[in-house]
Amino acid sequence: MSFTLAIVGRPNVGKSTLFNRLVGKRLALVDDQPGVTRDLREGAARLGDLKFTVIDTAGLEMATDESLQGRMRMLTERAVGMADACLFLVDARDGVLPADEIFADILRKKNAHVILGANKAEGKAGEAGMMEAYSLGLGTPIGLSAEHGEGMADLAAELRPLMEAHAETAPAAEPEVEVTLHEEDEEAEHEYVAPSTSKPLQIAVVGRPNAGKSTLINQILGEDRLLTGPEAGITRDAISVVTNWGGVPTRIFDTAGMRKKAKVQEKLEKLSVSDGLRAVKFAEVVVVVLDVDIPFEQQDLRIADLAEREGRAVVIAVNKWDMEGAKQEKLRDLKEQFTRLLPQLKGAPLITVSALTGRGLERLREAILEAHEVWNRRVSTSQLNRWLVGMLEQHPPPAPQGKRIKLRYMTQAKARPPGFVVMCSHPDLLPASYSRYLVNGLREDFDMPGTPIRMFLRSQADANPYKNRKKAAPSKLRKHLDGRKPD
Repeated sequence: MSFTLAIVGRPNVGKSTLFNRLVGKRLALVDDQPGVTRDLREGAARLGDLKFTVIDTAGLEMATDESLQGRMRMLTERAVGMADACLFLVDARDGVLPADEIFADILRKKNAHVILGANKAEGKAGEAGMMEAYSLGLGTPIGLSAEHGEGMADLAAELRPLMEAHAETAPAAEPEVEVTLHEEDEEAEHEYVAPSTSKPLQIAVVGRPNAGKSTLINQILGEDRLLTGPEAGITRDAISVVTNWGGVPTRIFDTAGMRKKAKVQEKLEKLSVSDGLRAVKFAEVVVVVLDVDIPFEQQDLRIADLAEREGRAVVIAVNKWDMEGAKQEKLRDLKEQFTRLLPQLKGAPLITVSALTGRGLERLREAILEAHEVWNRRVSTSQLNRWLVGMLEQHPPPAPQGKRIKLRYMTQAKARPPGFVVMCSHPDLLPASYSRYLVNGLREDFDMPGTPIRMFLRSQADANPYKNRKKAAPSKLRKHLDGRKPD
């Protein structure tokens, strides 16, 4: 099992900045505003030749009640108890504050291995704070600058003996598997391969604020891994968690609630929304979570349409179903609204769930796997062309401006989502309504409900490599053979 290091400290001491430096990517949101990080974020860190797992935590607060700050503190203390070592950061420019002394006592009791780091120690401004850090009784502080990368060698020297001791006592680790976030795999020639351990099924859970996204993911994980509560907008950045859901390796992205663009004014919320949009692009299946009390709001429709335009498989999850009284009538209304308001997702699964009780999760899992299978589906060229002949006989294409349009050949160019190329004459004149006729026929005849289908029209001239190529001048020998006078 990988060595785990939890970065803890007061708000705004530079934990997320250091986390980003250790993982080599800007995964965690960073802002001057304190308390940006709320959930636990894990990443694969590398420091020289040392490889380990690092956890970014919420800032330690004085609150111990059930308030948002109190729940954030409990989540951080839980990470401290699970980690093999903790890096306790203080702000060298601010010096040691009373809160630092309280948290130092807590860490001594919670974790046996605590490394003390004095961040923002670059220059003379941090010298006094470095000296004050000795008073915490956690050993010699390491002078760090997460922003500029100073002190990383000292941190590695402190971690090395702890990691070596952990390696001697820990059971043999399984071979490391690299997880790649990919958008498309155009070379896959198989019909469908279920997600394997090398490539977990990637799911993004999106929706408006307070729809129950984090609660739903916690229910899937079977533990309170993500921060939840009655407050809207608790999740601020896209947190990914890896689990084995019903025997299928799965990576789930929890995203911040997406409000209307006009209402998003603060810089931090804009960063949160852009982080969620990036998660949608990396996902294979997007689960759009709706609130049963106010389903299919304008923002819900925009989010679902965004997932379709990005070419992701979409599943609609109507949450808080346990609070609904007239279930049959409500379900009938939901299906009618779905068909009417989101025709581009015709046939996509609509599943009712309760994130609070876990009811409907098995149906949701089956719907996600089925949507993923359809998203990966391939149809042979021979089947497509036999099908195309039947569609043309049933409904021939129009002849705009008296020009007859011939659809000669069809093949599937890609999957994830399914994309088809039709070779035809005058592709620019074929009406959009006829393209929709073909797409709807593909959905129905090849059982591809809900998934985005892309259709590209190409002319035979486009496939001709000699099109627009200038005719080469005749050679002297050619002129001589033709009886012409050479130049």
